[in-house]
Amino acid sequence: MGKRNIVGLLPQDLFSWFEERGEPAYRARQVALWLYQRGVSCFEDMTDLPVKLRRALAESFQVGELHIKERLRSQDGAEKFLLTLHDGNAVEEVLIPHRGRNTLCVSSQVGCPVGCPFCATGRTGFKRNLNFQEIVEEVWLVERERRLKVENLVFMGMGEPLLNYDHFSKALRVINAREGLRIGSRRITVSTVGVPGAIVQLGRDFKEVNLAVSLHAPDNDLRSLLVPLNRIYPLSSVLRSVREYITLTNRRVTVEYTLWQDVNDSAKDAHALARLLVEMLVHVNIIPGNQVAGSSFRPASSERIERFVRILKENRINVTVRKSRGRGIQASCGELYRIQEGKT
Repeated sequence: MGKRNIVGLLPQDLFSWFEERGEPAYRARQVALWLYQRGVSCFEDMTDLPVKLRRALAESFQVGELHIKERLRSQDGAEKFLLTLHDGNAVEEVLIPHRGRNTLCVSSQVGCPVGCPFCATGRTGFKRNLNFQEIVEEVWLVERERRLKVENLVFMGMGEPLLNYDHFSKALRVINAREGLRIGSRRITVSTVGVPGAIVQLGRDFKEVNLAVSLHAPDNDLRSLLVPLNRIYPLSSVLRSVREYITLTNRRVTVEYTLWQDVNDSAKDAHALARLLVEMLVHVNIIPGNQVAGSSFRPASSERIERFVRILKENRINVTVRKSRGRGIQASCGELYRIQEGKT
């Protein structure tokens, strides 16, 4: 029987193992402290544990399964990491430093089942969900390797987190836990294209976590073209779940809208979006599109972006334009896909 990965486990997950060996429960808390707060990757370095216990831990557990195969750094300071998994699959994540704080964009799936045609991840297809330990380890590994603290966490990497809700939510609890990675709920943002039942469940389970919904279009026909999952969960059901989420949490929701030239960037589209969102507790984040190899979608011009934003503001919709980071290393929105595939 192989060793079990210990990264992603909390003390309560380890109590029985220590109990079977006649060890007190506080030993599990000591291990968690070494793992998550001190970033130790070897049981031998857990110096306040008895030598015999350290050896027993090493015989039963391994510290992590992910490996950084490659990393790229852009001129603006953003870093992209290619992580290999135990089964040979790979995911990417992006570290973005800004004003003294570090934001990490993590993945929840290998590839993505949604298949948005303008997104590099969606174009590579879907392989599998990440389990909760792999998601936690994405954060743990970067913190340890870069010797830094991740202050802000965004689930905007590869995959649709709400289609992997069981493992995603379990990882979120470990990431947030006092005896885990200690990243505060209000510093965590979950981005989704819209899975109504899971949006409501997120509002019930994590009332302080931030929600971002990728809308990208103001009507069903256009949205089904840009976000194929809209054929299963149409715009009306997504917006209904967002309203319920706001009622449950009393938190402002970010509406993400990527602009594509002559596709969803017209004045008519802007007015339609404003009508959809009027009197909702939302903030619109306009994302200038990023050209992806093999895609026919072209980024909207600066003039059309400015017009779109102006119309929203005239209709009293809170709006900002996202500044793209990591473009030189294909780490911007919609560009995440395996580095080795990008070289083929």
